[in-house]
Amino acid sequence: MKIAFVGAEVYPFAKTGGLGDVLGSLPRAIQKLDNEVKVFLPKYSMVENDRFDLSYCWSIGEIPVSVSEHIHIVNVYEATLPNSSVMVYFIDYPPFFHRHNLYTNDNDEDERFILFQKAVIQTLQKLKWYPDILHCNDWQTGLIPLYLKDNFAWDENFKKTVSVMTIHNIGYQGRFPKESVYKAEIDPALFYENSPIEVWGSLCFLKTGLMYADVITTVSETYAKEAMSPGYGEGLDGVLQYRKDDFYGVLNGVDYAVWDTTKDRHIPYHYSADDLSGKYKNKEYLIKYAKLPYRENVPLIGIISRLVEQKGFDVFRDAAYDLLSHDVQWIILGSGEKHFEDLFKALAYSYPDKVYAYIGYSNEMSHLIEAASDMFFMPSRYEPCGLNQIYSLRYGTVPLVRKTGGLADTVKDWDEHYSQGFETATGFSFNDLDPYALSSTLHRAVSNYHNKAVWNKIIQNGMKEDFSWERSASRYMEIYKEAVKKKTVL
Repeated sequence: MKIAFVGAEVYPFAKTGGLGDVLGSLPRAIQKLDNEVKVFLPKYSMVENDRFDLSYCWSIGEIPVSVSEHIHIVNVYEATLPNSSVMVYFIDYPPFFHRHNLYTNDNDEDERFILFQKAVIQTLQKLKWYPDILHCNDWQTGLIPLYLKDNFAWDENFKKTVSVMTIHNIGYQGRFPKESVYKAEIDPALFYENSPIEVWGSLCFLKTGLMYADVITTVSETYAKEAMSPGYGEGLDGVLQYRKDDFYGVLNGVDYAVWDTTKDRHIPYHYSADDLSGKYKNKEYLIKYAKLPYRENVPLIGIISRLVEQKGFDVFRDAAYDLLSHDVQWIILGSGEKHFEDLFKALAYSYPDKVYAYIGYSNEMSHLIEAASDMFFMPSRYEPCGLNQIYSLRYGTVPLVRKTGGLADTVKDWDEHYSQGFETATGFSFNDLDPYALSSTLHRAVSNYHNKAVWNKIIQNGMKEDFSWERSASRYMEIYKEAVKKKTVL
């Protein structure tokens, strides 16, 4: 099959979160299944030609793209996705994409991604490469399914193309004023109250994608169920209920070539499930780096996160006194809302023997925390997929998570699985998001930590789990083939 992936982030070229990781890994895994794959993203200022060995696409040349009935001249560059032969095409228009951040609050944020989406379709036409699957990701690509069915319907070559829309986080929807309908050159007759493109008086890019895509996916099975409920659907739960027969949850994968305890270049000591001695050397190394007192039998708990309310840190704040009363140590890496950054700075100041906070981001530090910690804490309010709990499992770091989204799909609670034997349990989880749930779950984990036979069993179970991209890619291929059949029947 010919499969095109379109998104606003692709690692290692440009990334702010999980979307970048997905589009940096899934296309490689899909191509390994005997498919021809291409990837499309904007050429941001950080995507430097020399650094990533980009080449100008002379065969494509300049592309005139219309936004608000104004013609913008777009260029296209190409490179290969590292460790693969997957071609990546970069839509180059400096006035829109050479900005300080990938996403902005600028008045032309809608125009930026209108241009990107139209340019992707026109690039496909220039390449004379018409995909069987056009896989869109998040609101920045939500107009493409409509464009294929309306604005570009004149091109018969797209007639068999199946559009797939993946939700990575339904909280980000790309809502813009009604005037954006004209900027996007969408038929104004499509915009009315409760129409397929309208939400509360705005043009909603994500809703448009959800209504016009042939197939919808999201990044875990549990999140797919949650997103169809008012509590998690962010106003689009009714749309997903309407499209439920075409809506699938597929758990994200992990690149185990990058997250490999036996050869991770970011950690000083390597280790494996058969020999964990290196893990405990990493723990001693990190604790001394953080200038905490090293106490071998005291559990070290890691947090790597955006410090925002979605991640449950408002509840963590309310539970902090109880959490800090346990005989444990904490290492925090993250940045986000100032009041949460200040919270962890204050905890590090007030509990210098127990808490170390690194406000910011460091890829090297994130690997070291995963390798050194005994436990990993994720009290998320919602978590479409989550990756750190999966990294933790492979790194022998026991996850403590709220049972939501991908966290529910990847972490099996020790006490829940106790009666079934010990072969499946991999961590500790809780349902309620309140201070008592956080504190009591930590208490359960610490109690089991001091039973080394139990703790080692939990570690070994987690390190055996397989959340590889190969598994996810196989599931996507099943969905693609099913969608092609469905479209053929129609």
